[in-house]
Amino acid sequence: MKLYRYIYLAIAVVFLASCQSPEIPSKSQPDAIPATPSQKIVTLDKNFKIASGQTVYVPVYSHIYHHNRQEIFELAVTLSIRNTDLTNPIVITSVRYYNSEGKLVKEYLDRPIQLDALASTDFFINRNDTTGGLGANFIVEWVAQTEISEPIVEAVMIGTDFQQGISFISPGRAIKNRNNDKRSPLK
Repeated sequence: MKLYRYIYLAIAVVFLASCQSPEIPSKSQPDAIPATPSQKIVTLDKNFKIASGQTVYVPVYSHIYHHNRQEIFELAVTLSIRNTDLTNPIVITSVRYYNSEGKLVKEYLDRPIQLDALASTDFFINRNDTTGGLGANFIVEWVAQTEISEPIVEAVMIGTDFQQGISFISPGRAIKNRNNDKRSPLK
């Protein structure tokens, strides 16, 4: 009978030894994927010479209709701005969200921010926020001190309900270009 106790004890020890708590990474290990890139707030003064820039219109949808327009499918919106230039930064001077009637709903930047080469940033609208309506849009303005490759500005809409899901992108379109404008963008 004592032999069985030792066997059970040995099995329990092996079982407990094989259970390990998850390893907590040390603070010296770098994060694999940073949550968001660091954005530098910049001040545009008379010394800032604009070589290129754009005003970009991005159509977004806070909801879409389905079932013969009898039901609304609400969507979350992520506006993504990506600096595609390999060496030069861009400065985002304004990100504004408008509703279907063309009225300003929200201004996202208090001050201009700089996006370094190949950096990106995003702005989010919650799925429950339907203030924009079906014809909502973003207006994004950016400038640079050198000629650069144009950034990619697009929106990703996504929604899920029960076992249904939908996602799609909406590319931005330049509606105004600023090239070799020596004036400062101060208002």
